[in-house]
Amino acid sequence: MEANVKTEHVDIDYTFERIPESGRKGFWSMFVIMLGFTFFSASMWTGVSLAALDAKGFLLAVILGGAILGVYTGFLGYVGAKTGLNFDLLCHRVFGSKGSCLPSLMIALTQIGWTGVGFAMFAYPLADVFGWSGNGMLWLMNIIIGIAITTSAYFGVKGLEIVSWVSVPLIALLGGYAMIKALVDGGGFTAVFAKSTGGLTVIEGIGLVIGSFVSGGTATPNFTRFSKLKPAVWTTVIAFFIGNSLMFFFGGVAGAFTGQNDIFYVMAAMGLMLPAILVLGANIWTTNDNGLYTGALGLSNITAALGHPVRKRPMVLIAGVIAIVTAFWLYWNFVSWLNILNCTLPPIGALIVADYFSHKDYYMSDKVKVAEVHWNAIIAEVCGSLTGMLFGGYLVPGFKWGVPSILAMAVALIVYFATGGGKPKEA
Repeated sequence: MEANVKTEHVDIDYTFERIPESGRKGFWSMFVIMLGFTFFSASMWTGVSLAALDAKGFLLAVILGGAILGVYTGFLGYVGAKTGLNFDLLCHRVFGSKGSCLPSLMIALTQIGWTGVGFAMFAYPLADVFGWSGNGMLWLMNIIIGIAITTSAYFGVKGLEIVSWVSVPLIALLGGYAMIKALVDGGGFTAVFAKSTGGLTVIEGIGLVIGSFVSGGTATPNFTRFSKLKPAVWTTVIAFFIGNSLMFFFGGVAGAFTGQNDIFYVMAAMGLMLPAILVLGANIWTTNDNGLYTGALGLSNITAALGHPVRKRPMVLIAGVIAIVTAFWLYWNFVSWLNILNCTLPPIGALIVADYFSHKDYYMSDKVKVAEVHWNAIIAEVCGSLTGMLFGGYLVPGFKWGVPSILAMAVALIVYFATGGGKPKEA
């Protein structure tokens, strides 16, 4: 069948179409969107966990992990900008029109899941701080937060950009203040980490850094397709290497200083209650509206594969409702499952990049014939995912080795090319 890529009757989100050059944005628009995406409270949370390392180990984990994450997302950003195709349409080329349902479902589950976790992550501390007791107040806050974030995602990239222009400077200012205050009061960087609890190796720290945002990073083409080529690559690398690393520093330094293990309470312990509320809210908003956007595109692709295509905007509302309704259950029960998905999504991104550079003409043409399923890609993804789960300790309890996401990508690529992935495709 012909690839599901058209250029007429487009919606503002180009759900099923390639974005033309006339729809591309410049550096600053993409810069603030990508920073808003990577300024995420879960990364600050991870930074607190990295405080178990000493100062040298912390720096090595953040720099090396951030560099790997920057390279991975930089390549995906390049492919998205070069082709103008979103993550799901790229998966058509790699996995087939119906085979793309697998990665679309995985990315949708992950991003909608993290969105629900984010809603609850904001509602619980607010209720705690203001002494609001009872499930009624929790649900009210959850619904209000969910509606606000869903609304910005509904209006597409423009909505994401507007929210990010407000939130990114706020997060940078307040998070930076908390970090500097911890350094000043704690006697400097080395002194702050002198009371490191240990129990974490640098390799494990690198794995945490990569795993903290590799699932979201896999969806990078959904945003960089709106960008010109050079801004797409630069803003992605800056956001994932420098911007995301800042979140680790904000959380890690302040966490090491206070001994708290939750970024909200880390800042509260430093006498920064109002900034804590603002930072947590801005973090969750700017990342989870991107998450809903990505989840909705994934759901739209599944509807198209089933023969009843529904564009992105209605699916954002559905995704938002799912996240709101399941938020508290997700918060208490789903994080481990989401971490498993962090081991299984990186092979998809690696396969997209490898397949693009093996078949560039196939990606740039709108008149290509796409098989319903490319089984070699499915097999490669399954093998890579099982590898990531194995070395991440999810298949054999207690067994962990190396950086699961990197091992998963390596195995997926080996299997893919061993099963004919590099051979020419029909165009």
